[in-house]
Amino acid sequence: MGHDWDLTTDVVVVGYGAAGAAAALEATAAGAQVLVLERFAGGGASALSGGVIYAGGGTSVQQAAGVDDTPAAMLAYLEREVGDAVTPETLRRFVDESPAMIEWLQGHGVPFGASLCPYKTSYPNDHFYLYYSGSEVSGAFRDIPAAQRGHRVKGRGTSGKKLIGPLAASASRLGVRVETMTRVTRLVTDSTGAVIGVECHTLRAAPGRIRDRYTRMSKVAAKPGIYYPRLRRALERRLARMERRYGTTIRVRARRAVVVSAGGFIANRDMVRRYAPQYRGGLLLGTTGDDGSGIVMAQQAGAAVGRMDNISAWRFLQPPSALTGALLVDAGGRRVIDETRYGAAVGHTLINEHEGKGWLLADDALMRTAIGQIGKQGTWFQRGQFEAMRRTAIRGGTIEEVAAKAKIDAPGLRATVEAHNSAIDSGAPDPVGKPAEFTTRVRTGPFWLLDVSVTPSLTNPCAMLTLGGVLVNERSGAVKSTEGGDIPGLFAAGRTAIGLCSQSYVSGLSLSDCIFSGRRAGRSAAAERVPALDRATAEGN
Repeated sequence: MGHDWDLTTDVVVVGYGAAGAAAALEATAAGAQVLVLERFAGGGASALSGGVIYAGGGTSVQQAAGVDDTPAAMLAYLEREVGDAVTPETLRRFVDESPAMIEWLQGHGVPFGASLCPYKTSYPNDHFYLYYSGSEVSGAFRDIPAAQRGHRVKGRGTSGKKLIGPLAASASRLGVRVETMTRVTRLVTDSTGAVIGVECHTLRAAPGRIRDRYTRMSKVAAKPGIYYPRLRRALERRLARMERRYGTTIRVRARRAVVVSAGGFIANRDMVRRYAPQYRGGLLLGTTGDDGSGIVMAQQAGAAVGRMDNISAWRFLQPPSALTGALLVDAGGRRVIDETRYGAAVGHTLINEHEGKGWLLADDALMRTAIGQIGKQGTWFQRGQFEAMRRTAIRGGTIEEVAAKAKIDAPGLRATVEAHNSAIDSGAPDPVGKPAEFTTRVRTGPFWLLDVSVTPSLTNPCAMLTLGGVLVNERSGAVKSTEGGDIPGLFAAGRTAIGLCSQSYVSGLSLSDCIFSGRRAGRSAAAERVPALDRATAEGN
């Protein structure tokens, strides 16, 4: 290893998704010279996402749409969803700063729209950009005033790229330097344990044709590779060969601090098996870069981690919105959860309490309504998933017949249907707490059972992402050591770190946390002053 630094800057940001971009922008605004080191071409899992920002309390977008929301209502809802993932002070600060966060994003060119989605959905189509993105209208939260807080970035399709693109463009205008095709392999520390830089493997000196090929292949590995694991793995092997042949090792000195925002570890199958073995298969919601390397590097520098066994698995039941009236049952014919709950709550309950097995029961009238809705309500991928479920659905003339065909306990399913219908007829509460306006009596056959089990199926995939990471000081974003103190010179943000969504995920809360934690880490990193580096320290580490 050489004794000299190849590059020197004030703040090094590792990873260039939403959290990394927010950190770079804030550190630059605070007067720091910033260098971003990005393993691929930039964007990370944020660019692949739906581009939903969870915000409320009276944002300008909500006001334009005529949505009445207050910080108190938003806080009351998030207190139940977020739990103890962060302190009450941090959650209140996030809520209080929520309207300003939307203004900050808009100031950097991120577009939003004020068109309200009029029906219950997991993700709105291109006509709507503000919606109930969590469980706000579900039975467990009926005592809290509901408001649409899912701010979908305006853009066709899954609009995460419309979030990342403007942030990266703004950073470029402001002088943020980005080194792509540069994989950070190690945090460099001095004799006191302070982080003073990073070691990288980079293609910065590779021929232009190699860099172009690497960039193209990495983009395909990200998407459509996310939907085709075999394709992604094949491309990963080719990318690794190119790195070995054309890459060089360099060291980058950080005069002030390093911010690690390198994503989670959903792409690292060994880590998933170690920490959360019950989560297997499904759609791995991330890029090749979500391999846990940022978390592992921080651990090697002394970082503490938490909630590593918490993975969010999404089983969405809508659209079409008519399926809010269906009954989600397990192999015993028992109800699983209020069918209006957000998909992450549904997935968590299926996996952890019902062995991942679940079916939606609908009578013929409800199913025909759903079939008529999907064309207008669904995006292209939602339509495809619904049609795949419809084609593989099990039908029977009676409850007992359809249960037998699906190998579901028939007496259990019959008891569930009778309890459900009886509650509607008598005006009693729904057995699992679903609000009355979403309940529909199960009437005449043929009856349908749609398989919504958590399986590796590509036709109805269950998307998953990791929520655990390194522990941070919630005032600054500094990484906490296993001994409880802050590690000098090291900050973390996004899914590399514990954050707002690390207990219970709702759509938009991860991206919001990326912006919130990224800005926090960037500001703090710019203000950090790592002790002066001497020659012995540089040579020894």
